[in-house]
Amino acid sequence: MAGSLAVNAQVETVIDLEAIAHNVRILRAHAGDAAVMVVLKADGYNHGAVEVARTALAAGAAELGVTTVAEAVRLRAAGITAPILCWLNNSDADYAAAVAADIEIGVPSEDHLRAVAAAARGIRRTAIVTLKVDTGLNRNGIAPDEYPRVLATLRSLVDEGVVRLRAIFSHLAHADEPEHPFLDVQRDRFIEAIAAAKEYGLEPELTHLANSAATLTRPDLAFDMVRPGIAVYGLSPVPGLPDFGLRPAMTFQARVALVKRVAAGEGVSYGHQWLAPRDTTVALIPAGYADGVFRTMSGRFEVWLGGARRPNIGRVCMDQFVVDLGDNAAGVVEGDTAVLFGGGAGEPGAQDWADLLDTIHYEVVCAPKGRVVRRYVGEPA
Repeated sequence: MAGSLAVNAQVETVIDLEAIAHNVRILRAHAGDAAVMVVLKADGYNHGAVEVARTALAAGAAELGVTTVAEAVRLRAAGITAPILCWLNNSDADYAAAVAADIEIGVPSEDHLRAVAAAARGIRRTAIVTLKVDTGLNRNGIAPDEYPRVLATLRSLVDEGVVRLRAIFSHLAHADEPEHPFLDVQRDRFIEAIAAAKEYGLEPELTHLANSAATLTRPDLAFDMVRPGIAVYGLSPVPGLPDFGLRPAMTFQARVALVKRVAAGEGVSYGHQWLAPRDTTVALIPAGYADGVFRTMSGRFEVWLGGARRPNIGRVCMDQFVVDLGDNAAGVVEGDTAVLFGGGAGEPGAQDWADLLDTIHYEVVCAPKGRVVRRYVGEPA
């Protein structure tokens, strides 16, 4: 995605930082006595990690979470000094850079732990580690049968002064189903993992398990800190429930490139999958699948333009798509803004796209790319 300095961008995402701050304040309220770690992976869910980080910290977040060492180092390079955890790296990652920058490293295996220790010895610094335990998601995390070996190795490394244990955490499998019984299973397994560490004399400073959905619906899973992601960006993490007062932070929009008349019976876009049933007016929107507008939505979605929803007609192309304005009573002209998705009254939302695509709104907000310019509005706290 292009930077935020371009003038008169044809297609852009507009990120409302006040919405980010508002959402963080809501999450803080739900967290109770627990601290809030804001998750910034994938460049802040495509909202801009550095800007979101600064806004979230100013709004009361205590810590930040990312996936890779590289993501964490970029935040440090931007002058962010808050605690940062990274938790998805190969065992040959640049752990020395993380250790040097006081970045907390999530370790999902003994091999990863030994690699972190080797990096710490190499630069004569103490590594800060967090144990990522697998409580049933069976994805990233220390497998139950390996956990005793990891604890024994960690005990030795702590005694040596090579590493410091900061936290133990895990990920939930069914958090978007607040009453699912496996949540209780994972909670119990997590408590057992913490107790096992203590048997080795390893006392974590923090424990955390709750994601966005659990933060908002399961206070019993808060532990010492909650770790919201998608809710920070204003999208509800639990389908079918209210939006909890969250405000979507991203608006995906483009400026109309052309308005023209099309005669009855004429086809529009490749393959003429749409034929004009009457004389009409159309608007050309300069965004396509190279920019994150999915081709599979062709003829099935709407944009907010001229005070109303306007249907896409014909195929979505690499760089553009067309919408039908009918008699163009609103007087839409070149340069007017078409909102593809956002959070304003009447506008399509990211969830509308997700429903069309049979996916989740996480994927939708990560979609804008390529020539899309990111621009920020609103106060950062």
